[in-house]
Amino acid sequence: MPLQEEIDKTRQEIRTDSYSMSIGEWISLYENNEIDIHPDFQRFFRWSDYQKSTFIESILLGIPIPPIFVIQRDDGIWDVIDGLQRLSTIYEFVGVLKSGNQEQEQEPSFFALQETTYLPSLKGKKWDDFEDKENSFSQAQRLLIKRAKISVNIVEKESDEVIKYELFQRLNTGGAIATPQQVRNCILLMLNKNLYNLMRSLADRESFKSCIALSDRLYEEQYDMELVLRFILLFDRDDASLQKLGGDVSEFLTARMRAMALKKDLDSSHVERAFDLTFNMLSGAMGDDSFKRYKSDNDKFLGGFLLSAYEVVALGIGYNYQNPISTDEIPNRIKCIWSDPIYKQWSGAGVNAARRLPYLIPLGRKVFSPL
Repeated sequence: MPLQEEIDKTRQEIRTDSYSMSIGEWISLYENNEIDIHPDFQRFFRWSDYQKSTFIESILLGIPIPPIFVIQRDDGIWDVIDGLQRLSTIYEFVGVLKSGNQEQEQEPSFFALQETTYLPSLKGKKWDDFEDKENSFSQAQRLLIKRAKISVNIVEKESDEVIKYELFQRLNTGGAIATPQQVRNCILLMLNKNLYNLMRSLADRESFKSCIALSDRLYEEQYDMELVLRFILLFDRDDASLQKLGGDVSEFLTARMRAMALKKDLDSSHVERAFDLTFNMLSGAMGDDSFKRYKSDNDKFLGGFLLSAYEVVALGIGYNYQNPISTDEIPNRIKCIWSDPIYKQWSGAGVNAARRLPYLIPLGRKVFSPL
């Protein structure tokens, strides 16, 4: 299809609208349950109290606020695709933000602003706390905020359903969310919450956590969920498709995760059995040495978690989960990997994931084969 035809066809599939709305109108939408800001996403957005304060400062000073992107659902409710943190900050500041999916009435909870560059007197100020009137905004200041405008860009319900997830991914990659996996988690929550809950359940297994031994920072960045996703997508992938990974593995993970989430007949029991056997065996045999570098001269495992070791060991055991080796054999088989010429060649610095996976995954399958 010629380029212009592709452009014209796709543009017809995307119906949009845009206009300005007052913050008071944004508040009314939320109070009337006419907008969904996806409270499940809150764990992946980490504005500090200072960032929230500078955002309120921007509104007070009349600094233009970027538009909010929403998708209009079949029931007319708006799904927020980009702008969750801006809206959440407003709702939290004025005391209407709900926690989780709770429908019951909640007492208003006002947070105090911090001192900012241009408005240092914001320090300690709240929206309208009847118990602390001295540090509350005046009526004029509250009206100034409620009358400020924020534009909305609406992707209408006639648009292709997949546009919703494409839009979220493109707007949030490299933005307020820190890592690609946090973006994937949000996409997964929109597409298939059951699959997200399965992955979260696997990541929370004590046997898994005891083997990967990640830092607090990596847990905050949801790297444990990325490791679960890598296991699910790669442990039983056929050899031919491994050779075709190519390109950016991060993009592969996102694309395959989305395809998996859209499947109606996903066999999660197969995944759970492979995952549980793998990490129960590793936890018993190796613990937090499972994916560390092995030094043969002093017969010790040293350092921190290594992804290349995970790709060989975890995916190799997982592939053979229906006919596993004895747990007692695992330590010696892991040690032999570190002297294997294939591992030495394809696990070093400068070898990206797309190039190493077609070699390391088959190596793991061979090492942990019962034959």
